[in-house]
Amino acid sequence: MEELTFTFGNGTEHDVFVYRWSNTDAASQLRGALQIAHGMAETARRYKRLAEVLTAHGFVVYANDHRGHGKTAGSQEELGWPGKNGFYGMAEDMATLGGIIRKEHPELPIFLLGHSMGSFLTQKIMYSSHEPYRGFVLSGTNGPRSMLAFGKNLARLQGLLQGESHRSLLMNALSFGSFNKNFQPARTPFDWISRDEQEVDNYINDPYCGFLSSAGFFQGMFSMLQEIHQPERMQQIPKHKPVYIFGGELDPVGLSGVGVRRLIDLYARIGLQDVEVKLYPEGRHEMLNEINRDEVMRDLKDWLERHSKV
Repeated sequence: MEELTFTFGNGTEHDVFVYRWSNTDAASQLRGALQIAHGMAETARRYKRLAEVLTAHGFVVYANDHRGHGKTAGSQEELGWPGKNGFYGMAEDMATLGGIIRKEHPELPIFLLGHSMGSFLTQKIMYSSHEPYRGFVLSGTNGPRSMLAFGKNLARLQGLLQGESHRSLLMNALSFGSFNKNFQPARTPFDWISRDEQEVDNYINDPYCGFLSSAGFFQGMFSMLQEIHQPERMQQIPKHKPVYIFGGELDPVGLSGVGVRRLIDLYARIGLQDVEVKLYPEGRHEMLNEINRDEVMRDLKDWLERHSKV
């Protein structure tokens, strides 16, 4: 597999950093392109293993570091601060990358996979910038949640008092402090992401992962979470484009499956015609880094292959 990187400008101080993975031996046999939107407090480079699987089966894979993340952040000191209106800017960057992929591969079907935070950004793309994509994949996702207005207002207040770029221990604790409660005794603060201890340690030891995000980041995130499930927004999702949702049955982000089923019900109500769901027993948040990740990646590959056919 060949790894190339490039950047593109977005009108901010920091250009968007992108990974592109491909199999040059299979260039003449490409069947599709996958764009990946990573989750909160991680980096796109963590999806290289998935790219190795998919490029071996005829896909070219792109993944960018979001604003305030990875190499797009500019420095490790700036991790967690995506800039003014940065959360919405992340979605704009994703749409720009989708256009770049379309120009580079006009003949290929393009799919967008979002994990966790990236899945919420993808849910926005599904109604606002869906044109380049044949279908969508949501990993570690959730449907409508309560208390979003409270969270947004609290983050806004902290931003006013301490600055929007202030790294927020308070908002982090309120958002993620309970995620380990079903996995006691916990070995680390991040046991909730996977049953694979080595994968958890890899996350903890990665300098681009696990950082605290800013008050401004949380304000933007809660604002978008309020928006993406508004009925008038969801009605704009094209009904014919396929959606694949996968996650762990014990994932606290998806409320152990409850939140995922709420989202599935919403999609049924608005008339989406092709929604497939797989919740893996005992799985936690990062199914692509779980102990059964080979099965998870195989299922994803099979879905992409089936939906790549004309």
